[in-house]
Amino acid sequence: MNASLSMKIMAGTCDFPAWPPCEAVAGARGEKSNVVVMAKVGLCSWRCRGNASRPPQKLLVTAGMDRDQMVGMINGKKINGIYINEAPLYTAATSNPDKLVKECGADSLPHACLVGRFVDNRFVYRQTFIIRSYEIGPDKTATMETLMNLLQETALNHVTSSGLAGNGFGATREMSLRKLIWVVTRIHVQVQRYSSWGDVVEIDTWVDAAGKNGMRRDWIIRDYNTQEIITRATSTWVIMNRDTRRLSKIPDQVRQEVIPFYLNKLAIPTEENDTDKIDKLTDATAGRIRSGLAPRWNDMDANQHVNNVKYIGWILESVPINVLGAHSLTSMTLEYRRECRQSNLLESLTSTTASSGDSDTDPPHKTGRCPDLEYTHLLRMQADKAEIVRARTEWHSKTK
Repeated sequence: MNASLSMKIMAGTCDFPAWPPCEAVAGARGEKSNVVVMAKVGLCSWRCRGNASRPPQKLLVTAGMDRDQMVGMINGKKINGIYINEAPLYTAATSNPDKLVKECGADSLPHACLVGRFVDNRFVYRQTFIIRSYEIGPDKTATMETLMNLLQETALNHVTSSGLAGNGFGATREMSLRKLIWVVTRIHVQVQRYSSWGDVVEIDTWVDAAGKNGMRRDWIIRDYNTQEIITRATSTWVIMNRDTRRLSKIPDQVRQEVIPFYLNKLAIPTEENDTDKIDKLTDATAGRIRSGLAPRWNDMDANQHVNNVKYIGWILESVPINVLGAHSLTSMTLEYRRECRQSNLLESLTSTTASSGDSDTDPPHKTGRCPDLEYTHLLRMQADKAEIVRARTEWHSKTK
């Protein structure tokens, strides 16, 4: 293919007197490097002189692969970033979606496994995830922040897939019309085991009423291969006005939207749930204080405040480094008190509340596992000491 013809094709101005354009086909098969360059600039279709009604077609080339590819594809990808030769996604033609993850082998694209669907008569939303390399800690297992992010992602996808999503961050249509958003007030997570890098997890989530003006959202995380439940979580949400930043009652129109999705089911049994009050820490009662924590622009979410998951990292800033290395965080309860903006400087306070871990002398624990360490935490504004989050954590030794 000569240089003049190549330039015309890349500019999208070249017509061919016959179909297929023989010179172009021959040149493409003989000069693969030129075809790659042309494909990158967006060559997708050809015009055929003398037959305007003929639909646009694509030139087949061989670009260093074992089979013919479209000129609009490089390494199996369309130029606009849409994958073509990906693993099969869940569609009406997929007879057994439960086999989907198992069908995603080493050569398949990872995102083909990230498929959500409804189960249990559409009351429960289920989604699978692969634990990525950037989601693990020093011990090559997922972190509490990773789990919280996956829980949040599943919840948002639940709202979107249900057809309720408005133009807000997880808000319904009626909420968006009234400038309302969901905010979490309390979340409790129990971790039996953390997944490792490359593991596939399956997350179920559902919602139910929480009093007159709240909503409860629960999650269960399973190991996909063994179906072992490795994490349970429950949370309480209320509605806030996006402009005034004041809490609001749930309007009847919003209630009617979400009621059909309510499921009377608990991820964590009532007797095992951490509902106890979290004591407030002060300068006098805190064992460790870490000051000067500054939210970044990337810590903000679509609701224009610091994402609730970001608080976990700041809370753990005041935990002794030897505890972080030798123990696993097996339970975390967060009570959200107020919003935090990018301009706020924060302080993290931590105090030990229990550390015996002696099952013979300690009273029975709610979860059935007596922690080796237990801490109380407070995240507050550095300037006026206003509370942002209270927290309680439980830790188990990694050597036991």
